[in-house]
Amino acid sequence: MLLEALSSAILGLALSWAATHRLAHRLPARPLVLSTGVAGALFGAFVMHSALEAGHLLVVLLGAVIVSVASLSLLLRPAGRLRRRSATA
Repeated sequence: MLLEALSSAILGLALSWAATHRLAHRLPARPLVLSTGVAGALFGAFVMHSALEAGHLLVVLLGAVIVSVASLSLLLRPAGRLRRRSATA
């Protein structure tokens, strides 16, 4: 369990760092993004570990990655301004 938690926290930190590096202009402050990635990964690992019991490290880490990416995607802002069509066009 400790190995799963540590591994998922490291994966969440790596994913959130990559997101801040690649999409810095579309994300809020870096500490919020980093903590969201780690928290999402830990929650995903907890859910997968609860569902599968012990002995499925790779599947637990896959669940951690999925939940971490999903939680990071909720922080994204639109890339540009939304274009509105005029009522006359």
